[in-house]
Amino acid sequence: MKIYCVEDEEEIRNLIIYALTSVGYEVEGFSESAPFWDRIKDNQPDLILLDIMLPGEDGIAILKKLKASEKYENIPVIMSTAKGTEYDKVIGLDLGADDYLTKPFGMMEMISRIKAVLRRSHKTEKVQLKNGPIIMNLDRHQVEVNGEKIILTLKEFDLLKLFLNNIEIVFTRDQLLDQIWGMDYVGESRTVDVHVGTLRTKLGEIGSCIETLRGVGYRMVKIVEEENI
Repeated sequence: MKIYCVEDEEEIRNLIIYALTSVGYEVEGFSESAPFWDRIKDNQPDLILLDIMLPGEDGIAILKKLKASEKYENIPVIMSTAKGTEYDKVIGLDLGADDYLTKPFGMMEMISRIKAVLRRSHKTEKVQLKNGPIIMNLDRHQVEVNGEKIILTLKEFDLLKLFLNNIEIVFTRDQLLDQIWGMDYVGESRTVDVHVGTLRTKLGEIGSCIETLRGVGYRMVKIVEEENI
């Protein structure tokens, strides 16, 4: 699971990242709102740990925007602040925060709270995934490119779904084998190359959005569609 930590104090932020990474979470840290908003546009986390006292746009303002957006409203948010006043806690919870941590807090308490929120939220999966003209409808198990349906095998569908959920993220062949075929799969990484190749072919011209990074693996790049004037 992926967690975004928005915390302006570098020492605290690094400690949080270290603690969460050590228990298996993927974590990205941000010292202020601008880089956070840039990142979340294309890659949504499973949970946000959000400090209230931030330079510029504070945590309450960020929370308001998140909960007012159809795109981000279902992402669980845990607020943190050094103030610890009941007023701050009530405001955060009233605005839709899922939990609250008062500084200084222990790393084990933080991890426990995060696990509890993730269990409660069971982050709702999107019904539709999109990258440019590629549209995947999860309810119908259907994929369209430029309005035309394409037929994919189960593994091709799962592979495309993983890429669409993680645009611009690089996956090694071993990671793809693990996530699509499972840890118990007995085979070679050539299986990944073959499936990526057939997926690209079925996507047509737009298949080039799945890039090969030689010696590393694959990633899907964001497709920027031209606006009609």
